Amino acid sequence: MRLRLLGAALLLTPVAAVPAAAPAQAAPAATPAQAALPAATPAPASLPAATQAQVTQPSATPAPAAPPAVSPARASGCDAYPWMDKRKPPAQRAHSLLAASTQHQKYRWLVEQPANNPQQTTWPDGVVYPEQLPCTPAVVYTDGPDGIRFTDGVTAFPATIATAATWNENLAYLKGAAQADEAYEKGKNVILAPGIASGRTPLSGRTPEYLGEDALLSGLMAAAGTRGIQSDDRVLATLKHYVANEQELDRQTSSSNADERTLRQVYDLPFEIAAKRSDPASVMCSYNQINGVYACEHPRLNTVLKKKFDGYVMSDFGSVHSTAASLVNGLDQELNRPIWFTPAKLDAALAAGQITQRQIDAAALRVITAYVRGGLFDNPLPATPAADVSTEAHKAIARTMAEQGSVLLKNNRGTLPLRPRAGDTIAVIGPTAQETAHEVCSLPWRFGNPTTLRCEDLVTPLAGIRERAARAGATVTYDNGSDLAAAAASAAAADTVVVFGYQRAGEFTDLPDLRLQGGGDELIATVAAANPRTVVVLQTGSAVEMPWLASVPAVLENWYGGEQMGPALASLLFGDTNPSGKLPMTFPRSLADTPTAGSPERYPGVRPEGETIRQVDYTEGLKVGYRWYAAEGIEPLFRFGHGLSYTSFAYRDLRVTGNSRTGVKIQFRLTNTGKRAGAEVAQAYVTLPASAGEPGPRLAGWERVTLEPGRSRTVTIDLTRSDLADLHLLQYFDAGRDAWVTPRGTYGFTVGGSTARIRFVDNAR
Repeated sequence: MRLRLLGAALLLTPVAAVPAAAPAQAAPAATPAQAALPAATPAPASLPAATQAQVTQPSATPAPAAPPAVSPARASGCDAYPWMDKRKPPAQRAHSLLAASTQHQKYRWLVEQPANNPQQTTWPDGVVYPEQLPCTPAVVYTDGPDGIRFTDGVTAFPATIATAATWNENLAYLKGAAQADEAYEKGKNVILAPGIASGRTPLSGRTPEYLGEDALLSGLMAAAGTRGIQSDDRVLATLKHYVANEQELDRQTSSSNADERTLRQVYDLPFEIAAKRSDPASVMCSYNQINGVYACEHPRLNTVLKKKFDGYVMSDFGSVHSTAASLVNGLDQELNRPIWFTPAKLDAALAAGQITQRQIDAAALRVITAYVRGGLFDNPLPATPAADVSTEAHKAIARTMAEQGSVLLKNNRGTLPLRPRAGDTIAVIGPTAQETAHEVCSLPWRFGNPTTLRCEDLVTPLAGIRERAARAGATVTYDNGSDLAAAAASAAAADTVVVFGYQRAGEFTDLPDLRLQGGGDELIATVAAANPRTVVVLQTGSAVEMPWLASVPAVLENWYGGEQMGPALASLLFGDTNPSGKLPMTFPRSLADTPTAGSPERYPGVRPEGETIRQVDYTEGLKVGYRWYAAEGIEPLFRFGHGLSYTSFAYRDLRVTGNSRTGVKIQFRLTNTGKRAGAEVAQAYVTLPASAGEPGPRLAGWERVTLEPGRSRTVTIDLTRSDLADLHLLQYFDAGRDAWVTPRGTYGFTVGGSTARIRFVDNAR
């Protein structure tokens, strides 16, 4: 794809510093990328018009006790209780319930299982509670960044990193709504998702569960997914894991050590954006320590996080290490069974003056209010979960995600799309095309589950390619690649080759390197040597090195493509769908080029002799992801935001107008200069004045634009006044002032990655 790129610069005079913790807004303004989604977002044109999807993630969380056959909220006479009066606001209903509760009934809300199983009274280790008050709901938590995990009869959506690669907030919303619908019908009404991290190292095992390396992209995509999950007042969303949870290695016994500016701008910011733009019911604190203090008892839960949203803070499973310190510093609910927030421990801490009644009540109120506001009191779970809740509309969403989330990394000599003639032969090579396709359908897992999703309705890549090739009169052969000589012979005998390479990454362990697994690099090199018309399809959860890249003309990144990976890949490879995905993370040339390489203090961290906590020093500071490569002058293999199309686009006539008080408009002319229709994710970046001390440009906004060949459109990326304040698009965090600051000076604006500039004087002075 050839881009004609232009840039601009804008001179801004700073307005008053925005406070470090701006209050959350009930009805936020439009995002800089696109207008805010309505309560019922219409489906994209490629999806069934009637998609009204309402559709889970513990971190190795055992299943909670089963809900009663009939939820207590369905019992007769519930209208008599003030907490069931729908005419009253949620906070008032929650206060009514708390006022009628005994002390130990209040305690129930501070632990997941007692809170969610109102009539259960006993737990292991002799923990006993009184039965909860009448007409409180049965609640079931479920894991869910990529779908309802470990459950039969649900849709296997692509991995979360593929959601990010769509850069499509509307699609993220629809996926969230579909997940919520499936969760509810399966008897689950809190989804532990979306997941957010900041991509500090591509070795992190949970990279495929997250939304990439940029705070704005991650925050807005998470917000869209959260709005979708919570769109019909039956299911709650949980943002996780807060904060600086950037590796799986010793995640429970490591400390993420970073300065406050780095924490706020890189690791906290995506949570802030997501919270402000979606009002999640809860946020999950992480396993790691932050500068020597466990995240679930860190003061920033109160001083930073809770100033951004009014939901409750839950722990990860096993991430609580104290009673008083956790409650005092902002933890509201312990995940799973009672361990630290047992009645006995809370009573003892209260008697010793370590906690107060006000803190107990405040935590319980946050949980109850979120449950009421989210509709759990008024929409009880079905008495009998449905057997199969995966609808055709949900499958269409999964396929569209796999299509829009796949990224065309390379396409020389018009190798793609495939144009087979009758009688041609296409060789498909690699185990994950057929035999082990289920292993790259969703994330790998432990504890007896090969993947997090069942992938019961998986259509393999081989099946999808065979069906599509048959329509063109072509023949498809298959070789699993286990014998290199046989694979080479199969490739040499074909007109075109599609070879699959994979990398499996998931929770509990980090990747040892960025190479393809199962001998994939050698397989691709062997096949490419046998046939120059070799297309590589990558099924990975993170970036990979590509030592064979110069030998192949085309590379398509499919991530973990979900159950519809076969039809989606066939549609992309044969050109029925024009690729439009963009990388949400940088692909380095080698692991040695990454921000944490070459420094064990940075990664994996060091454990001093005699100590139990691994110290991980974030001394790269703000230089994370694409900002590292820009600051260090390192050219990656593929840049953040990269993604090709079967057509080409030109950018021209860039103008930047407005000011830091009223908002900024970035306008440019986008033209489809190719011969077929296509969608372009037009990206805008801003470089702050040198006085800000930033490592390079940052993403300021984007818009997906679909154009017919030869057509043009004036694109406006509108950074409203609310955007500038809420999303800190033109600001940096001043730790000394504990405030976000808009620096004085010239701001460079670019579209599509250009470094050319024009000047504009801010008229706010």
